[in-house]
Amino acid sequence: MKVSKVKDTPPKEGHAGAVMREVITDKDGAPNFAMRVIEVKAGASTPSHSHNWEHEVLILSGRAKVKGEKGEAEIAKDSVIYIPPNEHHCFETIGDEPLRFV
Repeated sequence: MKVSKVKDTPPKEGHAGAVMREVITDKDGAPNFAMRVIEVKAGASTPSHSHNWEHEVLILSGRAKVKGEKGEAEIAKDSVIYIPPNEHHCFETIGDEPLRFV
């Protein structure tokens, strides 16, 4: 078992304006999934990208547009998003508050 605080994990600078903390990974013994906490500054976005695994996303704070191959949607605190494997997607903040999600 691992118990920690998000701030215990050092941040990794990502695309301009985004910071990621890999709070649970294979290094913790997690064989199938990883947990990341990502913060995107106001006025910034993640790059449009895809990968071989799906995303299950929970928005902790902030507002954004999530953009995918079939359109976009506005999201905010407590929104839950599913992004299938290999779908290009990005998160673009709206408003003055950073977007924070797991």
